[in-house]
Amino acid sequence: QARLVESGGGLVQPGGSMNLTCRAARIGDPYYKTMGWIRQAPGKEREVVACIAGSDYYTTYADSVTGRFTISRDNAVHTVYLQMKNLKPEDTAVYYCMTDCTEPAVVAGRRWGDYWGQGTQVTVSS
Repeated sequence: QARLVESGGGLVQPGGSMNLTCRAARIGDPYYKTMGWIRQAPGKEREVVACIAGSDYYTTYADSVTGRFTISRDNAVHTVYLQMKNLKPEDTAVYYCMTDCTEPAVVAGRRWGDYWGQGTQVTVSS
């Protein structure tokens, strides 16, 4: 069974940086789907933060993180990365690695992707 495992969350001060990693295990062909990061904060709607295509590595970002976050992937090791810089308190959320993050239903929050991880907490606070 396919599995996505996130790592790298924690506490960081405003203006700081943090890197998240998502490793796909036993995922096979689905790994080459579009993958990305979605975040969920208490009382807020789920937001697709960044996505990266599996073949041409085309990237998309939410307006709220453009210029601060960078998504990348290494298909050789089945891993997707999220580099976060100049973090703000409003970036505080549980971050999930997920496939299918450009599909309209996923973007709209009506469904999850076909595969997702357990989530990792990112807290930006002084």
